[in-house]
Amino acid sequence: MDKTIAKRPEHQAVYRQIRDMIMFGILVPGQAVTIQGLVDLIGGGMTPVREAIRRLTAEGALEIGENRRVTVPEMTLKILDEIGFARLAIEPRLTELAARRMSDACLDALVRLDGEIDAAISSGSVERYLEYNYRFHFRLYDQADAPVLRRMSQSLWLQSGPALRIVCGRYGTANLPDKHDEALTALREGDPARAAQAIADDIRQGLGQVRLTLSD
Repeated sequence: MDKTIAKRPEHQAVYRQIRDMIMFGILVPGQAVTIQGLVDLIGGGMTPVREAIRRLTAEGALEIGENRRVTVPEMTLKILDEIGFARLAIEPRLTELAARRMSDACLDALVRLDGEIDAAISSGSVERYLEYNYRFHFRLYDQADAPVLRRMSQSLWLQSGPALRIVCGRYGTANLPDKHDEALTALREGDPARAAQAIADDIRQGLGQVRLTLSD
C-alpha cells in the first residue's frame, strides 16, 4: 500500500486506500461489502468513504447494488476486449512519450521497481507483485507528462486489475506478465518505438492470461 496515504487529506487518503484494495486484489471481483463495512475496515469516516465509493463507481471500479452493498464488478470477455483495446491504444503511447523525456532518475526508479517485481515473483507474493507492477507502469507513464492519457489509463487499470488478481490466485506468480526487461533496455538505448512495443507485449500477455482464466 502507498505509505504516503496518512499524509493526504482524509477524502483523498480514503479514496486511495479503497482504490488500492481493488487494484491490488484485497477486494476481489464479486466480493460485496457494505459502506459501513468499509468504514470499519479502513477506519475512515462515513462521508469520505461514501465520496470514495462515488468516485470509484463513476470510474467503473465498483458497483452499488441492493441493500447498499458495494461490489467489485465481475470481469467478462466482452469487457476485457474493450479494456484491452483501450489499454493497447493508450499505454504504448504513454510509453513512447515517456521514452522521449526519459531521465536518469526515472530510469533508476524503474530499475528499482522492476527489482521489487522480480522479488515478488520469486517469493510468490501476489499482492506485492500487483502493487509494484502498478508502480512500475505508472512511474513510467508519469514521465510522459500526458495527464489526460494518464487518467484514462488509471481508470482502465482499476477495471482490469482485480481480474489479474484472479489469475495470480489460480496460477501463482511464476508465469506472470513481465516484459519490463525489454522495455528498460529500449529506454536505456533511447528507442521509444521499441519501448512502446515491449509495453504492448506486456499488456497482451497479461490480457491473454486473464482471457484464459475467464474461458475456463
